[in-house]
Amino acid sequence: MAKLKNIIKQLAPNDYHAIYDQLVNSNAEKSAYLLKFIRERQMSDAKVMEELDVNTNAYYTLRSRLNQKIEEYLLQQMENPRTDLLKKVANISEILFTKKRAIAIATLKKLEKELQEYDLSNELTVVYKALKKLHINTPEHFAYSQLYNKHVAFMLGIDKAEDLLAEYFRKYGQYYLSGSKTDRFGLEVLLKEMGNVCALYSSHRLYVYQSCMAIFHRLFVEKAESEDESAEPIEDILANVEKYFDTYYRDSIYYNLDIIFKFLWLEYYNYYRVFRKAEKFYEEVNNNTGLLLSNYSLFTFPAQFLISKLDRAVRQDTEGQLYEENKELFAEYESDVNDVPKHVVYVCYRALSCFYAGKYEEAGRWLNNMLNDLSMKKFPQALMEIKLLLALQYCIQAEFDLFNQTVNSIQRQVRMSEQEEALDHVQLFIKLMKVSLSENRKTKEEKIKALAEKINQIKVDHFSPMKHIRLDDKFVARLL
Repeated sequence: MAKLKNIIKQLAPNDYHAIYDQLVNSNAEKSAYLLKFIRERQMSDAKVMEELDVNTNAYYTLRSRLNQKIEEYLLQQMENPRTDLLKKVANISEILFTKKRAIAIATLKKLEKELQEYDLSNELTVVYKALKKLHINTPEHFAYSQLYNKHVAFMLGIDKAEDLLAEYFRKYGQYYLSGSKTDRFGLEVLLKEMGNVCALYSSHRLYVYQSCMAIFHRLFVEKAESEDESAEPIEDILANVEKYFDTYYRDSIYYNLDIIFKFLWLEYYNYYRVFRKAEKFYEEVNNNTGLLLSNYSLFTFPAQFLISKLDRAVRQDTEGQLYEENKELFAEYESDVNDVPKHVVYVCYRALSCFYAGKYEEAGRWLNNMLNDLSMKKFPQALMEIKLLLALQYCIQAEFDLFNQTVNSIQRQVRMSEQEEALDHVQLFIKLMKVSLSENRKTKEEKIKALAEKINQIKVDHFSPMKHIRLDDKFVARLL
């Protein structure tokens, strides 16, 4: 039942209403009511059975049928102009058995041309396999055999590129939390391997996949200071990808990847601090935040948008508005706890939004729940940073026992860390919070400001929610 509820809750409003109307029009009123109860009310199974006046067996049958109807509807929504092309590929065997040889060859040649335009290597192998058979008694058999072998290899190349892309962003999440040089080296190896795969074939699809990785790497791993001057400018890459998307506008993969490149345009302008141009892309990406986080982890690190969104709010002095906006933005979003880096960034973003709205107890709940749900043994440095943010909530609430307990835990970890010198900001934050809780009110404000100034001068390269807090007069006022 939990799976069905989750699917229904995540349906877009237009899809929900379409399914409901479809059930009503097909005289499946009870299924329609079940859909409505799950979507709009918080009711137990027993209460739903009572409302529908059905027994347990009938209720489970009703649920099963509703699930099937939803799946059928969602499958129909996947139809797009390219679907006719794929249906033709599926009917190739029928063509071979029912059409005259000349007609079959002409049909397959036309299909070959259309598939080449879309870079559909999987389907082209089926076409060349059929053409190879039809020419078994002619000299062209060898040529089609070669084309078949070439596209089998190309198909494997596409699969390899997709796997490398997914693995790169999985590893980037780990690198983001750890700041490890070993993790960074792993990213550089994957980038090089992607380049080797893409160099084997001339393919706009491979170019698009490589661009997802290369642009992100140059913005968030390499940084501009070490950028190869001979490399294609990021703005040119983004423009080229846009041209491919415009040319193959009926391609469902490109249609769905468009939001990724809107996100990359946004981050490109953020990186070079051209914030006016970044705003052109912000609203569209922001409106799709839940979708980006849920469905695009194989093609980018979507949690980066939350970090950029937070920094934008702090820059525009609108951070206090994030808390209310989040209610609507994440109403149907369910974070995946198995994707640890993304979940950590999401929860820290929600906690910081609570912090800026003065909801310190709620911020603490977000962080404590995450620490209870996740094992952070692989990311000790990130765990320290999360606890530091939690300690700040206890400090502001003057929860002395919880504050001391959390700070003692952080200090033990600092002493055990092999990178103790890289944690100066942690020690300074602890000192700042202890000053805040001290009884000496006369010099408290001056000491906090002095410590905040020192923290601002420290550059932190690894994951640190605290660096997204503006240590200004408002912050000092909170601590006083």
